[in-house]
Amino acid sequence: MKHIKILITNVITLVVCVGQLLAQEVVVPDSTGVAKSTTETLNSITKKDTVKAPFKRYKAEGVTAVVGDYVVLDTDIDKGYIELQSQGISIENVSRCQLLGKLLEDKLYAHHAKQDSIVVSDAEINAQIDQQLDYMISELGDADKVAKYYRKNNIAELKSELFEVNKTIKLASEMQRKVVEDVEITPEETREFFFSIPEDERPIFSAEVEVAQIVIEPEVTKEARDAVIERLREIRADIVDNGASFATKAVLYSKDGTAQKGGLIEGVTRTSPLAKEFKDKAFSLLEGEVSEPFETEFGFHILYIDKVRGQEVDVRHIILFPEVTQITIDKAKDEIEAIREKIVNGEVTFAEAARNSSDEKETRNNGGQLVNPVTGDTRFDLTKMDPALSAYVYNLKKGEVSKVYSDRDYTGKSSFKILTLTNRYEEHRADYSKDYEKIKELALKEKQIEAIKEWQDKKVKETYINVNEDYHDCEFSSNWLNQ
Repeated sequence: MKHIKILITNVITLVVCVGQLLAQEVVVPDSTGVAKSTTETLNSITKKDTVKAPFKRYKAEGVTAVVGDYVVLDTDIDKGYIELQSQGISIENVSRCQLLGKLLEDKLYAHHAKQDSIVVSDAEINAQIDQQLDYMISELGDADKVAKYYRKNNIAELKSELFEVNKTIKLASEMQRKVVEDVEITPEETREFFFSIPEDERPIFSAEVEVAQIVIEPEVTKEARDAVIERLREIRADIVDNGASFATKAVLYSKDGTAQKGGLIEGVTRTSPLAKEFKDKAFSLLEGEVSEPFETEFGFHILYIDKVRGQEVDVRHIILFPEVTQITIDKAKDEIEAIREKIVNGEVTFAEAARNSSDEKETRNNGGQLVNPVTGDTRFDLTKMDPALSAYVYNLKKGEVSKVYSDRDYTGKSSFKILTLTNRYEEHRADYSKDYEKIKELALKEKQIEAIKEWQDKKVKETYINVNEDYHDCEFSSNWLNQ
């Protein structure tokens, strides 16, 4: 078991180190202000520190370490515990030395990102901060409570601190990505990796399923479409002709999450993950112009160009959705019930019915087959699956069709769905031929870990690093003390 334990440890380490490379943003400990008494927090955790001998607490706001252009304060470690707790992560076995080691790594990456001229857009960081603040406000009620919780005088002060922290995180993440971007794994390396693991120590892969679905949406009538377009024209006329505030109109009428920010979307580029029609409209208008109503797959919009910055634009938009009647809702439900009956009776296959009838463009041409957005393949780990989807497929047998159920997307638009299990893979020990892609991924991660370790060992020697003597008894995984 020793070999596989090392493998698992390495994979966990890579998840922390590689960050966005694995489609998951790394959240570092020093990302917010102190939320409650640090003395109370420290009293509950310092006794668990993995140091050779106890150390005295350094003065408040004392400098714990310097890494290149960056400073780590003792309170940054305190904040780290608060951050972990706020994410529901147990701090029982997390020592101050471990948190400091993670902070030192982040600062090292960020420092060398600057040295390598890696640029991070301020608009991107501001958009990320807006998302964080939106979440905090939704949890605590209002902006003043958020500022108070993080012991800031106002939300602007908190936003300023979050900007610096998030920018450092992003720089570190981009540097990490650069370190491993050229690391590749060959079939022979994959084979050697797998067969170097003793047979009884090879990883166990969880049960997985492949799922297909058919979606029927209630029809949007011409009258409903015309009504929402006319409403947007009225709003636009009040803005253009009467000087009404677009931002205020967005707060009052827009139907998506940007409404509370006056419809603001910052830093839109040609490659932003937005509807093509939306981006085309954004780059066809001049600063200060308001578009005519237009449609995307998400709804009907009007758009205002707030600011143009080269190849980036800040826009505000108002989005409305046509209303559907109970008659069209009932009709959609009857339609999918009839489709299900034909499938169950063997009159048509699920895939044929999906291609002929499903309203979901992304899946219908593939027989309704769903693609896992995390892995990019069609398999879903039952232990990591979206709970809403898992509830409907967990007890299905291969080829069985679920009952009809209703679903709502983030816009509030309702639809009716049926699901089927196109394949089920029970929990099993890794098999080279059946699980090649997963084994290849593990082998690649191990190789990336080695690349990261080599880079870090080299840069630690090249970079000015000074760690406060209170932490010289820490057993770091890297040579931060230059011993």
